[in-house]
Amino acid sequence: MSCAHDLDPMVALFRSLGDPTRLAILHRLAHGEARVVDLTGELDMAQSTVSKHLACLRDCGLVDFRVVGRQSFYALTRPELMDLLRSAEAVLAATGNAVALCPVYGGPVGQAVAVVKS
Repeated sequence: MSCAHDLDPMVALFRSLGDPTRLAILHRLAHGEARVVDLTGELDMAQSTVSKHLACLRDCGLVDFRVVGRQSFYALTRPELMDLLRSAEAVLAATGNAVALCPVYGGPVGQAVAVVKS
């Protein structure tokens, strides 16, 4: 078994976190449960967009929901995920957000990449 193969689950985790909408949803859910309608209003996004990203996060095991009547309340399944995101923010601060300037992974030249704060 190669070392690269052993990293596949971690690569999948970071890919799941590699979308601004999913990060915004996770940051919001760090403050407590939310319904899709709450998230659409708070994030100013279409219901279909929010639902698609919630499905991805559910498939990855990062969020789940509970049903109350006709409503579904979404929550983080792994609160320690926020520790990972805070660590990422610390790395970005320590490197002067150098990754934002990276020609492969950063934003367009001269455009800052927004980091969602909790």
